[in-house]
Amino acid sequence: MSENPFVIAPDPGDPRLTRRVTGVDERGAPIETSVPMERALTLYLNAQEIVTMMTIGDHPEYLALGYLLNQNMLGPRDEVTEVEYDEDLEVVVVRTAHETNFEDKLKRRTQTSGCAQGTTFGDLMEAIDEIALPQVAFRTSWLYRLTHAINTTPSLYLEAGAIHGCVLAREDRPLVYMEDVGRHNAVDKIAGWMFRAGESGADKIFYTTGRLTSEMVIKTVRMGIPVLVSRSGFTASGVDLARRTGLTLIGRARGKRFIALSGEERIVYDQELSYVEEESARHRRKGAKDEGGGDE
Repeated sequence: MSENPFVIAPDPGDPRLTRRVTGVDERGAPIETSVPMERALTLYLNAQEIVTMMTIGDHPEYLALGYLLNQNMLGPRDEVTEVEYDEDLEVVVVRTAHETNFEDKLKRRTQTSGCAQGTTFGDLMEAIDEIALPQVAFRTSWLYRLTHAINTTPSLYLEAGAIHGCVLAREDRPLVYMEDVGRHNAVDKIAGWMFRAGESGADKIFYTTGRLTSEMVIKTVRMGIPVLVSRSGFTASGVDLARRTGLTLIGRARGKRFIALSGEERIVYDQELSYVEEESARHRRKGAKDEGGGDE
């Protein structure tokens, strides 16, 4: 891989995304540390207010498009005429060539297991049942090279913590790395980028630092991606949905270890494990010492 294979990568040096704060440590000694910023972003689809999200504030256009796509309010072949972001008003407006009205759908939204106010809607289950994921191979050698590249990339997590990351990859090459205070926001940013770039999910791998919940499975399937990987663990609903949709679901991927609970038929075990290094302490995320799969 090239030295910097990412199309989009985190920018931990962006002063808008973190803030330095002072406090004391366990001994009462003064300390200074970085913490991620949280900003409200209100999304409009044409003239209708859809949702207000809490986000770190980067890539608002991708976040808006991905949210609408993953909530089935926007289709992959719909024509988007404009995405307008006003930083001062903290508003992003997505305009389409066709009229939209989601008043009834918004009344049916339900809280999900994702953090930071993730929502899903009543017709998403029916929508994912219509998607047939491609039967492509997934090589374990890709997994180990990919996780090494992700763990050694400068990020807001390594700078400030308290944040989730998601990566879109092709084979062992990471393409787009997004972070946010809620993992569903990071997913939506990637979905928005794919829509804008005209990228198919058929030959992609999706990596997340967060739990493998039903919400994560639904969004990955909606993006047409056949493999979902996490360094964290699973929920029962996430596993059931992955098996129902034929998604390859791999969790607790740390160092040499991983567990696959769905779609094992795609996995090609081509990596000799004696050549794989364990995860270093510098790049270990929270929960990594928990053999039970402590989740983010």
